[in-house]
Amino acid sequence: MSADDGNEQAGGAEPWRPETTAIALGRPPAVPDGPLNVPVSPASALQAGGTSGYARDGHAPWQALEEVLGALEGGRAVTFSSGMAATTAAMRLFDASPVIVAPEVAYMDVRRVLLESQEAGRAQVRLVDVTDTDAVLAACDGADVLWLESPTNPLLGIADLPRLCAAARDGDLLCVVDNTFATPLLQRPLELGADVVIHSATKAIGGHSDLLLGAAIVSDDAHLRTLRGARELGGATPGALETYLCLRGLRTLPLRLERSQQNAAVLAERLSEHSEVHEVRYPGLDSHPQHARARGTLGGPGFMLTFRVNGGAARADALLDAVRVFTHATSLGGVESTLERRARYPTERGVVPEDLLRVSVGCEHVEDLWHDLEQALESSASAG
Repeated sequence: MSADDGNEQAGGAEPWRPETTAIALGRPPAVPDGPLNVPVSPASALQAGGTSGYARDGHAPWQALEEVLGALEGGRAVTFSSGMAATTAAMRLFDASPVIVAPEVAYMDVRRVLLESQEAGRAQVRLVDVTDTDAVLAACDGADVLWLESPTNPLLGIADLPRLCAAARDGDLLCVVDNTFATPLLQRPLELGADVVIHSATKAIGGHSDLLLGAAIVSDDAHLRTLRGARELGGATPGALETYLCLRGLRTLPLRLERSQQNAAVLAERLSEHSEVHEVRYPGLDSHPQHARARGTLGGPGFMLTFRVNGGAARADALLDAVRVFTHATSLGGVESTLERRARYPTERGVVPEDLLRVSVGCEHVEDLWHDLEQALESSASAG
């Protein structure tokens, strides 16, 4: 699951692997009887004489979380109040009236922001199938920005990130990669040549469905200053409790990802053999259109899958009503398993099939999860 080569730590220490980095960094100074963790620090005004003076300009709890996230991604992190806040801050790095190449299938609100920018005359957007490398490269001709998401939300398409990031670098395009589904444990786009990595830390990084938080990670000093300025002037600052919870959740990401990924692989295999299911998408299955690419570019197939049931949208909705262990809810990456029909959202209609169910597999016992899906498939049969 994790990279074999560790992260070089500050101070010349031995390289640490991600599992160690997630636990060891972001700690307060070691003093007798001091806390092991950075405490929750609700504050707006700060004592004068330091580097911030006001919490919107910078705060120690943010810096602890940013230290860990930056090390895991191989750059420097800036945290925000949500994933979309990080996304819109990254757009401050665009030149005026940019030509943006972006996925035609991606997180719906990112696609919405990009298209609204085009409608307002602030950008030109070229939507492409990011799994079609040649089509993406062709669309990059004369473009300014390449916005990538891999695996894509919700269809789990796998982009050829090594080739695309290298092409963006060679063509002097700003390259942004949404790494939310993979997490830094399964891929590190900055190492491939990306300029910016985006995370909705609300998801797997926080891992407990109890916070909203986002992050952007960069290597370039100028990009870092721009992102910090966007946070300061835009006011998209993370809260004290959310920051504390996110760092605490991040400590266990390697363990959670290992378990949820194992569960997802079992469920995907069994669903693919079920007579009431006619399509399963999971990068770990041989049937996935980019299975070979996923094996070569990802450190593991991840915790997300989709499937389609016989009987269309009505059957899918009936299945959602029938589950007992799974939770019918949006969002993803928590310890609990969730599923939803994505086409219930107007902006997803025409983009994903009406009967497609997106599943975020959690850390429950896999046999309980499978039994729940089996009984839901059986009890929903009449609705189709």
